[in-house]
Amino acid sequence: MIDPEQRHPAALERFLAAHDDIRQQLDQLNPLEAQAAGLTAGQYRAERLHEAFEMEAERQGLFAWELTLQLTTDSPEDFQAQRLEVHKEVAEMAGMDWDEYRGLYGL
Repeated sequence: MIDPEQRHPAALERFLAAHDDIRQQLDQLNPLEAQAAGLTAGQYRAERLHEAFEMEAERQGLFAWELTLQLTTDSPEDFQAQRLEVHKEVAEMAGMDWDEYRGLYGL
């Protein structure tokens, strides 16, 4: 199991490994665009990577944290169990009834 602090960086690595087209786009970013945005080339690349990751999560109908879990859990069953656990915590923090929350988010 991956250390929770390393979960997102590991998910980003796995995401890039599975999406060579995105890796190539990131490798060819214009450094002048980074400069114009007031960022270093590394910061600009990281922002573009996060945008691509979030777009993929959205395409799959997931939150970005769910895609992170999906890419870093050992099995689909482990992913579903952890996903539901986090959603239950969110519902509790929001003071929402679990059934209402599940209906709202299609769980």
